[in-house]
Amino acid sequence: MRLTVLLPAFWLLFSSPVACTQSTEKLRIPGLKQPVEILRDRWGVAHIYARNEHDLFFAQGYNAASDRLFQLEIWRRQATGTVAELLGAKEIKRDQGTRLFRFRGNLEQELKHYHPNGPQIVGAFVEGINAYIRQINQTPEKLPVEFKLLKTQPGFWTPEVVISRHQGLLENVRTELDLGRLVHLLGPDKVRELSWFHPVNKAGEPDLTLHVNGAELFQPILELYEAFRLPIRFTDRDTGLGATEEEALLTPEKNRPLDEKPRDGSNNWVVSSQRSVSGFPMLANDPHRAQAVPSLRYWVHLRAPGWNVVGAGEPALPGVSVGHNDSGAWGLTIFETDVEDLYVYEANPANPNQYTYKGAWETVRVIFDTIAVKDQKPVVVPLKYTRHGPVVFEDAKNHKLYAVRAAWLETGCAPYLASLRMNQSKNWTEFRQACTYSRVPGENMVWAGRHSAGRPAATQKGAIGWQATGISPIRPSKTWTGLVPVPGDGRFEWGGFLPIQQLPGKVNPPEGFVVTANNNLIPKSFPHRNAVGWEWASPVRSDRITELIQAKPKHSLADFKTLQSDYLSMTARKLVPLLESLKADDEPIEWARQQLLNWDFKLEAGSIPAAVYVAWETQLRWAVYELAVPEKAWKYMPAIATEKVVQWLRSDQPGPLKNSDRNEVLLACLDNAIADLTKRLGHDRTHWWYGQTGNKHSYLRHPLSNLMTPQQASEYGIGPAPRGGYAETVNSTGHQMNQEYGASFRILVDTQDWDKTLGINNPGQSGDPASPHYRDLFPIWAKDDYFPVYFSSEKVKSVTEKRTVLEP
Repeated sequence: MRLTVLLPAFWLLFSSPVACTQSTEKLRIPGLKQPVEILRDRWGVAHIYARNEHDLFFAQGYNAASDRLFQLEIWRRQATGTVAELLGAKEIKRDQGTRLFRFRGNLEQELKHYHPNGPQIVGAFVEGINAYIRQINQTPEKLPVEFKLLKTQPGFWTPEVVISRHQGLLENVRTELDLGRLVHLLGPDKVRELSWFHPVNKAGEPDLTLHVNGAELFQPILELYEAFRLPIRFTDRDTGLGATEEEALLTPEKNRPLDEKPRDGSNNWVVSSQRSVSGFPMLANDPHRAQAVPSLRYWVHLRAPGWNVVGAGEPALPGVSVGHNDSGAWGLTIFETDVEDLYVYEANPANPNQYTYKGAWETVRVIFDTIAVKDQKPVVVPLKYTRHGPVVFEDAKNHKLYAVRAAWLETGCAPYLASLRMNQSKNWTEFRQACTYSRVPGENMVWAGRHSAGRPAATQKGAIGWQATGISPIRPSKTWTGLVPVPGDGRFEWGGFLPIQQLPGKVNPPEGFVVTANNNLIPKSFPHRNAVGWEWASPVRSDRITELIQAKPKHSLADFKTLQSDYLSMTARKLVPLLESLKADDEPIEWARQQLLNWDFKLEAGSIPAAVYVAWETQLRWAVYELAVPEKAWKYMPAIATEKVVQWLRSDQPGPLKNSDRNEVLLACLDNAIADLTKRLGHDRTHWWYGQTGNKHSYLRHPLSNLMTPQQASEYGIGPAPRGGYAETVNSTGHQMNQEYGASFRILVDTQDWDKTLGINNPGQSGDPASPHYRDLFPIWAKDDYFPVYFSSEKVKSVTEKRTVLEP
């Protein structure tokens, strides 16, 4: 009865839809202050209506746990260093690394960084997750299948779990160590020739002088760092840290596509009202991350006094990292900030826990921790720290210590959590101010503000803008680029952090649009050069997006859909013309050459020329790689940047290819491509189309499929579906034959009408194989299509499939 008294006022407050749903569920949940309503639409998106901030985020946590419980449990164990307790001794190093890199600052200050009410918001979110865990653990038979396979139950959360950095996109200690090794093997000039560092102002940049003993760098120096950073792989032989994609990339394997930046990427763009059909600013964003079951992202709509925001974030975090509120929309791509340095110390031969700093001995700080391990006694591990950070390796033979200085261990560096401030921004000024709290990862944040009808687009509300964000250590010396390991003796100290306002940005540019795609956007004259990265993605995606935006005076959402799914290869457009003046005597090679010359450069599913081209480009990359990179360096330089490959093949100054016959290479690679296609797809060339299981497709395996029966594994697998594109098309689908990376989440926004918003989340909102929303979005995503993301109460009501009322 109490519920019926409260509901009318509740509905009136928000003008929310009344009933009219397929099913209604009422639950009593201790911890709430007032009733909360959750309307789940037919695509699995939860629209949460609360009467106060605490209950809003409590319900967000509760709802996320109901859909992504196993994903949250794995997150919790990775964040707390308790994976070995579940999976055994193979995970001890992971847990040790996690505890070594744990944030140990003031928790209250940390949480307040993300929002003035950060402690309360994160606390409520954690309470909501725990409320669901408490509820489901009372009926363990209802737990998702993963818990039954691993014979476990989910554990409770704390705020420390939310602020874990273990899944952050962090740069660049792995590259730094490998570059140090390469400089020792090849010398700095050769490394610069083979790498694509930019922007540079003069020869000899960037400085790669090695001030440490290069011969000593060929040890497992980052083993503890890698152990806690790499994803968990469940295998039938080892239910723990098995072979990973990242490890496989360390040593190139013949015929595997060489991809210099295979893991991360993203596109976003905004256009002003002058460039939109509606007369209002528009936004598009498609972050490129691993394709997995379940998706990394999770859509949600949060509505309470002071909050009205829809979009997606990671299910383990409160708020929305990409989306829109009543006033504007925002999106992100990675901006390369260099937030890690590897320090090498001279250790005291008489006391390995001492190291030299400014001519005196300093003592390592040691913390002992105990790791619980499945099927054996707990293990006590030492966690050691220098003044710069965690000790990751001790070289007793050479009396050296290695430590990682990580800016992301500073206060306020939990990935994406500062988006809580962005969620409440009302205009560009407020949004840019919110961006100053976003420290990890480095991001290109873009904004499209909604102006009132009839008002100029350049008003605060109708602005479009871009702001680079990220914590950026200042390396005061002009010769210290942050690209190779340095001594920890006091000569190489950070000079604080660059204020985010001093990173690049723009508002209302005269061209009427902003495009970012992980490409370099800093000018050569940027005054804080060593505070940001030297290695950026190829500009091919940003160039193609810019080309298509400039091709039309005004754009609609339909145009944005076409642009996000664009499969034209800008690299093919540059390389295929090299074949025009050639002619092959061998019929299959000449056939392949003609296929490419009569092609439109689009890597569409069903296209035979697309299949020929991708096989040819793969062979070209390999040929250039083998000619340019000495074999002793392969393990540390797994690929050559696209821009270098194209430049050497097209240029009269072909760099390391100067002693090879370019035409011979081009035709030989066509021959090798034909051999590869024949081996994979058979002798009938009419069957060599792109987008088939043996060529380019998407099939998602459940992460525990190796622990399942074949029938279960097949039942929980998703796909296959044909795909087009590759890693460097706007619609980025990776270089692997089975798409492993790309946009699982997308959003398109026309600020004229929030109900026009379009989105996708592959393969579905739920991670539970028993849920109807486990795989329901996969067919939509596979066709590069979208579902409507409704914002108004009336529209949400029209697509609601289930209504849940949570009562105190």
